[in-house]
Formats: sequence, structure tokens, C-alpha cells
Amino acid sequence: MGNRRKSRELALQMLFQADMGHQDMEQVRRTFWAERSAEDDAHDFADDLFRLAMERNGEIDPLIVRHAEHWRMERMAAVDRNVLRAAVAEFLGFPKTPRPVVINEALEIARKFSTPESVQFINGVLDGVARELDGGK
Repeated sequence: MGNRRKSRELALQMLFQADMGHQDMEQVRRTFWAERSAEDDAHDFADDLFRLAMERNGEIDPLIVRHAEHWRMERMAAVDRNVLRAAVAEFLGFPKTPRPVVINEALEIARKFSTPESVQFINGVLDGVARELDGGK
């Protein structure tokens, strides 16, 4: 597994921890990284994605909800909503990463941590968000 994929998985785990534990960003970071080695190159990108997703949550969640067709964030599976948050954070914070790469990585992570139905759902939502961010193209 490449470092970027590992970073994305670590960011997902931190987002999940924040979501489930109702901890603030710094509490999550402190406890999460205290339990792990530096994870070499994976650490920095994971931390960047996590921070971005937490800091821009007020922008990210509405983007997701607009494309989730009748799904409220709190009704989505926790893993799914956090895969979506991490991917949308990457769309927003790392615009040089091609959108299809971000979507494909999110789908691979969803295949590992979620259900086949979730993979289809995440694909549809991220496709819609990507189109909106690209100006409806």
C-alpha cells in the first residue's frame, strides 16, 4: 500500500475517532499519534487531511448533504460520512490531485472499511461534489 493510501486511512481513523468520541481536533491528534509510531511519510499527509476536514467541516458537510439525496449526515454510517469528509477535504485542500484519483482512493478505502452498497453511495456523492466544485462540468 502506498503512503498516500495509508495517510488517507489514518485520516479516516482520526475523523472517525473525532466523530464517535466527540473530541476536539487537538485531543484526537494527541491520543491518535501517541498510540502510533511516526508512520514515516504517511503521518504528515494524514494530519493535513484530518486538520483540513475538521477546520472546514462547516463547508464540507453541506457539500456532502447536497449530493446525498435525502440523507442527513447523522443518518449515514459513520465510516461512510468520514470517508466522504476526508475525500471532500482533499478536493478542497489539494486541488492538484486529480478528482478521479481522490474518488478512486475513497472507494478503495470504502471497500476495505464499509459495505458494497456504501461504495456505490460514496461514488455517487463524490461524483456530484466534484462536479459542483468544477462549476457543474
